Amino acid sequence: MLQAIGIEVRARTRTLLHDVSLEIEPGEFVAIIGPNGAGKSTLLNALAGDRPISAGEILLDGRPFGQWSKLELARRRAVLPQHSSVAFDFTGLQIATLGLLAFRGSLSDREMHALAGKALSETEALAFADRPYTVLSGGERQRIQLARVLAQCDADPAATPFLLLDEPITGLDLSHQHAALASARRRADRGLGVLAVLHDLNMAARYADRVGIVEDGRVTNLGPTRETLDPDRLSQVFATPIVRIEDGSGTAFLSPG
Repeated sequence: MLQAIGIEVRARTRTLLHDVSLEIEPGEFVAIIGPNGAGKSTLLNALAGDRPISAGEILLDGRPFGQWSKLELARRRAVLPQHSSVAFDFTGLQIATLGLLAFRGSLSDREMHALAGKALSETEALAFADRPYTVLSGGERQRIQLARVLAQCDADPAATPFLLLDEPITGLDLSHQHAALASARRRADRGLGVLAVLHDLNMAARYADRVGIVEDGRVTNLGPTRETLDPDRLSQVFATPIVRIEDGSGTAFLSPG
C-alpha cells in the first residue's frame, strides 16, 4: 500500500498541502481531480517521494520513504511527471529504455530493448523508436514517456509497483487518451496501484475506481467514482455548471458554461 498520513507540503511561507491523508491499494485506479493550482501535482510528487514534506509521513508497504533507497523506489513505483525535459538527442527507444535502468543488473540489454519496444508498441509510438525525441510533437513525446513508465512497471512480472501519472493524457488526441488510460487500467486489473491526475471528468468516470477532489491544498472528497462525481458538487468545485447525462451506453459530463 502507498499511504500519505497527515502530510503537509510548504514552499517558503506558503502551505501547498494541508493535513492530507490518502491510501492507494494494489489493484485500484484512483483519479485525482480539482481546479488549477489546487495541489494535485504537489500531492502526486509527494507520494512519489520527489517532493519533501514538512509534516506527516508517506509509507510504501508500511515503510517510510526515507528507508527506501533510490534503486528500491525505482523498482516499486513508476512516475510520469507533468513535464518531461530531455537535454540530449535520445531516440524514442532510448527514452523508453530509461525506465528500465533500475533493472540493469537483472535484465540484459536485449531484454530491456524488447520490453521498451513492447511498451512503445502499446502506446502506438513504435514508429518513433529511431527518431530523435526533440523533433517529435508534444503528443508523440507524451506517448514515448508513457511507454517509459509502462516498461518500468512490466520489468518484473512478479511485482506490482505503483504507477503515478500526472496529467498523462495532455496533448493526446481522443483515441490515444483512451489508449493511455486503458493501459493504466489493465495494470490496475493486474494488481498494480494506479494514481492519475486528470482534468477530464469523463475519463475519470470511465477508468477510475475511486476519485479524490483536491481544493486549496486539501482532499475534500475521496470515494467511489460515481458518488464523488456528483454534478452539484463538481459545479461548486469548478465554479461552472456541470451536468451528468446518462443513457444505455454510459455516463457523460457536460459544462454548458
